[in-house]
Amino acid sequence: MAQLFAVHPDNPQERLIKQAAQMIRQGGVAVYPTDSCYALGCHLGDKAAMERILQIRRIDLKHHLTLMCANLAELGTYAKVDNSQFRLLKAATPGSYTFILPATKEVPNRTLHPKRKTIGLRVPDNAVALALLRELGEPMLSCTLMLPEDDEPLTDPYEIRDRLQHAVDVVIDGGWCGSEPTTVIDMTDGVALIRAGKGDTGVFGL
Repeated sequence: MAQLFAVHPDNPQERLIKQAAQMIRQGGVAVYPTDSCYALGCHLGDKAAMERILQIRRIDLKHHLTLMCANLAELGTYAKVDNSQFRLLKAATPGSYTFILPATKEVPNRTLHPKRKTIGLRVPDNAVALALLRELGEPMLSCTLMLPEDDEPLTDPYEIRDRLQHAVDVVIDGGWCGSEPTTVIDMTDGVALIRAGKGDTGVFGL
């Protein structure tokens, strides 16, 4: 059965963050809050955990998975970014944006879009997510927690645990974080809006 950790949304308890990070390192799948909605996450290098997330969502890799990064430096390690792109990313992070970018060799091939070799990346503006990412010391492979039978992402940590108690290992309750997904920006060839969401597109002149 999934454990439920009630974490303070602004000052997350270090003990609980360390416990959750350890579970992720050991192959666990976590539900955690972001600045747009709750997300599923796992260790970047863990194929079995990634496949569990794909199964929960009933998606394949044509649906971009996202590398949730603690800061821009991490993002630059896992994506190919030029100077003009970096300036745009700096203006928009942390925030409710997912950027589609060409992946570097640091990203395992099995996590990439099969034809484009791209990956989604983002830096969330959420204290709990950032504390977890800093504790892990590397990005977490993630996607929005929206179940195939639902029209909107799940928002209540207790409902999440009830519905996914045998599918995930830990649910981190960081309080209400909304249900509007991120704005998705494709930066592989110029700047293109893929999905309008919570993040303001004006930063990109769109």
